[in-house]
Amino acid sequence: MNRRGVRKKLTGVVVSNNMDKTAVVQVSRLKKHNVYKKYVREQKKYMAHDPQNKCQIGDKVRLIETRPMSKRKRWHVMEILETANR
Repeated sequence: MNRRGVRKKLTGVVVSNNMDKTAVVQVSRLKKHNVYKKYVREQKKYMAHDPQNKCQIGDKVRLIETRPMSKRKRWHVMEILETANR
């Protein structure tokens, strides 16, 4: 059994690509409020490794969990799902 464990995948939108080989991706998800039982949009930013600097602001990308690459970077850009209108 030489397989890697099941790795998490996220989908989000690139909000920054100012750093070299790094993209900041904002992932939003719906979460039910404990008291009011309404769905609330929750957003979080992740730093992801982008080795070829292909990501542009506004692109929709899929991230995959990976080993720690730096202090805050634990995700890798798996693929670009759709590009932003430029």
